[in-house]
Amino acid sequence: MNAPAVTLTPIFATPFATVPVSVPGGEDGSLAALLEAWATDEHRDSEARPDPLCYRSRETLFESNDARIADLHREMLAGIAAVARATMVGSVEEFERLGVQARARLVIVRPDGCLPAASLPLASWCAVYCAAAPAASAERSLSGVLRLYEPRLGRMFLDGANWRLRPPFASGHHVWRPVAGQMAAFPAWVAHEVALNRSDADLVLVIARARFANPGQEAGPPW
Repeated sequence: MNAPAVTLTPIFATPFATVPVSVPGGEDGSLAALLEAWATDEHRDSEARPDPLCYRSRETLFESNDARIADLHREMLAGIAAVARATMVGSVEEFERLGVQARARLVIVRPDGCLPAASLPLASWCAVYCAAAPAASAERSLSGVLRLYEPRLGRMFLDGANWRLRPPFASGHHVWRPVAGQMAAFPAWVAHEVALNRSDADLVLVIARARFANPGQEAGPPW
């Protein structure tokens, strides 16, 4: 029997992008040192569960008056805008009329620390910028990675034919290894975590949530 002709179409695709972010001090480590110095009790997120192995600031990093953080703010927003523009339908003129709103926090994952899984509310995009990262370890390949959770697995029946599908139909969590100077961007509804940091150095991240609004409109409820 001849096999019937099959037309395959990927549906429900989720965008994930990486963007190089060039800011003063990003290459020589001075920006990471500035961020580590900014990680004080004054800026700590009082609503987060206290964790000596994972520092989380309030979402006020972009409100800093420091010029280097202002540069990071500008470049991260430019990267998020580039990703959003690449995924949307519409003209450049339509996109440029949109206003962007964003809030960001500093996260420092200490040795043996992690960032528990969460999704970000009231936003369309999540961006994770890496200011400093430990060297990759062959023995601990998943140490400190950003893991994005596949939402379909909880409702998916697996059998001998579908447990190992080829891309772009394959299911499974997505892993990105933070690299200093790189930013990952993906929809804010995707649950994500930072896995246990099994190195002897800090992982320094800036995590932002962003949304876009039409002229004269609010992007959404208050943050």
